[in-house]
Parts: sequence; structure tokens; C-alpha cells
Amino acid sequence: MITTSHPPKVNGKRVIIVEDDRDFRESIVEYFELSGLDVTGVASALEFYKSISSQKFHLVILDIGLPDQNGLVLAEFIRNNTDMRIVMLTANSAVESRITAYKSGADIYLTKPVDFSELSASVYSILGRLDRQLSAGLEMKKVEPTLKKEQKHWRLICSNWTLHSPAGDEIKLTSKEFDLIQILASFNNSVVLRQDILKTLDYPDFCQLCKIS
Repeated sequence: MITTSHPPKVNGKRVIIVEDDRDFRESIVEYFELSGLDVTGVASALEFYKSISSQKFHLVILDIGLPDQNGLVLAEFIRNNTDMRIVMLTANSAVESRITAYKSGADIYLTKPVDFSELSASVYSILGRLDRQLSAGLEMKKVEPTLKKEQKHWRLICSNWTLHSPAGDEIKLTSKEFDLIQILASFNNSVVLRQDILKTLDYPDFCQLCKIS
């Protein structure tokens, strides 16, 4: 029997799962459906492309070992062509695979077998940030004037997780990249403490753990 805790509310967010293991995929779909999330499961990259051509998704749970395309290649496509956030879920626990996945655009990298409560926490954490940043972006639009074509400074856009250069280039960010730049910008030329950065990025502070032990 699958049970779920009460997750944080997300407004109309849709998730797609790309996983060729049918039983595993259906288990994940059932788990999230029980929590009230709008979720779709597909078995291949081809099915993924067909799905996103007709529906908008906000987050993808993506396997690397797909039958028709490497999941890392698919992640690069998602990063470069959509606003979807990426949770990579794979049996490969090698450090090299993690690094490659993050470079390809993954926001979070989890390994199989995965505890569904951890997977759920990761998904809802990202979706919750999307809601908060969208709200922040709307508030900024109310008070900020229209952006000029020529600007002298870098600009961080909360509504779609992008960084805009003075030359007008747009850089799409992962959630970790966005959080890091956001905390650095919020301190406005002040020193940012190491523990504050680790807390923002949800990384453990090993120095504090050593003191405790």
C-alpha cells in the first residue's frame, strides 16, 4: 500500500516522468497522483517529445538509460528549449555521471533505488520555488519600469530563472545556480557567509557536523 504525507500546495504545476521501467514508472505516477499532483508517465524520449508538443509541463523526472536516446542528451534539449526543471533519477551513482548531469541541466540528481518520500520532497521543493519566484516576478513587474534595450548591469529574472547580460544575452539557470546568484545579489556587495550559502543550496555544513561529532 502506498501512502503519502501532505505535500505543500503547488498551483497548477504539471510533472512528466520519463522512465522505461513500466512497473517503476507506474509506481511513481501512482504515488504522486495520490498526493494530488498532475503527473504523466512516458517510456521513451519519443513519447516525451510528443507529450510536450501538446501539453505544458513544469518539471520532468528523467532517467538516463532510455531505449531511444541518452537521458543526458534529452536533459540538454530540455534545458535549452524549455523552462522545465529537471530531476535526474538513475541507477548510475558515479561522480562523473552526476557532474555530467548537472552540466546538462539537471537541478537535482537522485539514484535508484530511491525513497519516494525523498523524491517527493525534491519535486515539491522545486515546484514551491517556482510558485514563489513567479509571485516575486509579478510583484517586480508592478514596480519596475520596462527594461531598456541597452542595460549596464546583469539582471536576474525571477519569473523564468534567467540571467540577462548587459549585451542582452539570456542564460537559463538551474535551481542551484539561481539560488546561488540570488543570495549573492541580495547581499548587495556585502560578505556572504559560507553557512548561509550552504543553507540556501540545501548542502550540509560538514564543518558544523565535525564539531558536533
